[in-house]
Amino acid sequence: MSGSVPHRGDAMPVSRRVMNLAHMLRQNARRFPDRVAFEWGDLSLTWRVLEARVAAMAAVLIAQGACKGMRILVHSSNCNEMFESMFATFRVGAVWVPTNFRLTPAEVIELARDSGAELMLCHADFKDHADAIANHVANVRWIGRIGPSAAGVTALAPLVAEKLGANPPDCAVDYDDPCWFFFTSGTTGRSKAAVLTHGQMAFVINNHLSDLVPGVDESDASLVVAPLSHGAGVHQLNQVARGAKTVLLASDRFDIDEAFRLIATHRVSNLFTVPTILKMLAEHPAADTYDHSSLRFIIYAGAPMYREDQKFALRKFGKVLVQYFGLGEVTGAITVLPAALHDEADGANTRLGTCGYERTGMQVSIQNEAGEEQPPEVTGEICVIGPAVFAGYYNNPEANAKAFRKGWFRTGDLGHMDAQGFVFITGRASDMYISGGSNIYPREIEEKILSHPAIAEVAVVGMPDAKWGEVGVAVCVLRAGAQIGEAELATYLAGKMARYKLPKRFLFWDALPKSGYGKVPKRLIREKIEAEWGSHRPVSDHS
Repeated sequence: MSGSVPHRGDAMPVSRRVMNLAHMLRQNARRFPDRVAFEWGDLSLTWRVLEARVAAMAAVLIAQGACKGMRILVHSSNCNEMFESMFATFRVGAVWVPTNFRLTPAEVIELARDSGAELMLCHADFKDHADAIANHVANVRWIGRIGPSAAGVTALAPLVAEKLGANPPDCAVDYDDPCWFFFTSGTTGRSKAAVLTHGQMAFVINNHLSDLVPGVDESDASLVVAPLSHGAGVHQLNQVARGAKTVLLASDRFDIDEAFRLIATHRVSNLFTVPTILKMLAEHPAADTYDHSSLRFIIYAGAPMYREDQKFALRKFGKVLVQYFGLGEVTGAITVLPAALHDEADGANTRLGTCGYERTGMQVSIQNEAGEEQPPEVTGEICVIGPAVFAGYYNNPEANAKAFRKGWFRTGDLGHMDAQGFVFITGRASDMYISGGSNIYPREIEEKILSHPAIAEVAVVGMPDAKWGEVGVAVCVLRAGAQIGEAELATYLAGKMARYKLPKRFLFWDALPKSGYGKVPKRLIREKIEAEWGSHRPVSDHS
């Protein structure tokens, strides 16, 4: 045996070839050809049929010029074709670029341009979005319609039907080849494309399976209650990896009674959600009507959960709650608080407020502004390294420079770690707030409010809310002689941003508080609102 260690270049090939994620469907079609893979309303697809449909869709995309590295924009609510498009895109080596179907056409135009997408799949329910892309985004040269399509429109279904029986090979991919642009605003208001790769996602799948849903296999079923374009899509990849069945709600309307009926009918064992939805599920009468004893894991993330809500859910569902903390840039894999550590009682061993400990293969560091690790119980920025961290923002070197320091990804969240490694989130480095599991960035909203001629100044802050976790409150200063009310301003903004971003209250003050430097400290605004409202927080719901 030689006493010298070869250089990396002598010992390893430059290319790090990995499995194309679409291969998971081939594996399941071989092992479980006749087991049901996907349920949506009256539609039931076996693994054999699902694999054939994905292969046919891949052939359709290839016929339109899809190739390795090409970005394919997908704007759709949850349905089988949206689900299939993920794997068809992976198969041809292209990049899946899903958008939140609640975004406005103007917002989707921005994402289409920023991603450089050349092909688009758009659900027929969103004709305005497809028309906006066709008329205003030159880089998108073909749009296929998901679902029922009008005459003269390129419908995807008949094209897929024509290609059934085709079997294009999985495109050869390396570890760092992108497979998914996961839209996230990071620490600023404008959406950015976080680049997820085949190799990274293979690690994430294994990590989620081991830390969130251990023991899941082909006998399990998973209910989808959130858009597949984001965290729910990542969760379903885990299910596909083990051959578990995916079950969708019949429509994009969240019907709690239907959710419980599907849990009982399909013996659903796990689902991914956010605290707001988990609270709604626990408090709904259907929770006492349907059998939900099959549930082993209810995974929640995206925002802190009020302790009383957590206790109530534990009483209703038992010790099946699993919490994780993880941004889109780290693909949900920073910390985990497993079911065993969710306790209804407030005992001496209960760590109130923790989001758990480091995920398998991941490392968390609490750092000061100089990038120095802080001792236990000292607050700093939560930073993370590990294979689940994304490859960076697409075509955005400035954002990448801000997001990374000495190799650590900076989450923008403030917190501390105790002596045993449990992480506690105590605040945010930015003014971003989380409402119903969605990140909301005030600057984007403020700019749109300021476009109204009556508004001279504005500041948007997140305020605590028992239902949504936090809600947006816009404090406005009117121009001299101008007049406008809450309802009128809400109506003005309705078509300019997604509904979930719309502030729930609009307050009108004579002036905004200023610091000695002329800045508007958000902390002072929150304190003044709290003082005015006291224990009563009136909220007008404009959603």
